[in-house]
Amino acid sequence: MRALESHRPPPAALIAGLALAFAVVSVLALALALGTAHIPWRATVGFLWAELTGGTVAAADTANYRIVIESRLPRVLLAALVGAGLSGVGLLVQAMVRNALADPYVLGISSGASVGATAVVLFGVFGALGIYALSTAAFAGALGATVLVYLMARSAAGLVPLRLVLTGTAVGYGFSAATTVLVFLAPHGDAARSVMFWLLGSLAGATWQMVPLVAVVAVLGLAVLAVCARQLNALAMGDEVSAALGLSASRFRLLLFVVSAAMTGCFVAVCGAVGFVGLVVPHVARLLVGADHRRLIAVTPLLGAVFLVSADLLARTLIPPQELPLGAITAAVGVPVFVLLMRRRGALMGQD
Repeated sequence: MRALESHRPPPAALIAGLALAFAVVSVLALALALGTAHIPWRATVGFLWAELTGGTVAAADTANYRIVIESRLPRVLLAALVGAGLSGVGLLVQAMVRNALADPYVLGISSGASVGATAVVLFGVFGALGIYALSTAAFAGALGATVLVYLMARSAAGLVPLRLVLTGTAVGYGFSAATTVLVFLAPHGDAARSVMFWLLGSLAGATWQMVPLVAVVAVLGLAVLAVCARQLNALAMGDEVSAALGLSASRFRLLLFVVSAAMTGCFVAVCGAVGFVGLVVPHVARLLVGADHRRLIAVTPLLGAVFLVSADLLARTLIPPQELPLGAITAAVGVPVFVLLMRRRGALMGQD
């Protein structure tokens, strides 16, 4: 019997995880090699090796070296981290509010961040912070939206899913209206165009200074998701089932709210509100490995990383030298995929 068990095929989650890990490495390499500036593949590998080992680069290759190491590499890493993080948040939020249509932005956090970012771009708020003004203001706006949603949504029963979703939606519309007013009052048209580009999402401003913070937030957030996988399974089945299993749904939902808000606020602060990643990717993952969060956590972040790195590559290479908003690419891919998912029975409800 043991001999037979040892020859059983690996579980679906392991196979999908290994395949997606290979896909992540492949798409990262492709994103580093391709771009507006043509840099041979061997030269790209040589630059990476020189950076890792402290080697030297020929003077004639200095410009290409900077493009790969200082521009493309941090951008590709941020795309992978944000894609993995947003997908994880989408998985978390859908279980938290028990709504298959929920995504990281359903709580209104991204709209709060948009107000902060818009104020910086249009009116120079936090100008003393220099290059950190935009991300700081965006995170401050996200934090303000988080506090407001919590204060408005909490009740004697804690954070009830329906109340939380409705409050987040209402707050999101309110902040979106505020952003519209700020854009309308903008003294310069070019600034308003910059705001709209940021609102659709972009990694054009990626720098090495952003990578450590985003990496820490993404890793810690996904670690919480992995540790709480069993509890997420219980929560997704309803508060009554959670209580029967000894889980306080209200306290656990508060923890998830804080984690999802912190992750979403950080990601939106560095790249804007990139849509459809946290909505579509968890559903695709469910089609691959089922609805068990213990398996989903192994697949969803990798799938999100592949999706966003690929989308960012298309955004900067489709019509060079111009760059398309990242959210336009994710929407162009996400809408048809989501429609196809809806046509599959049970796909959106996380059913096997």
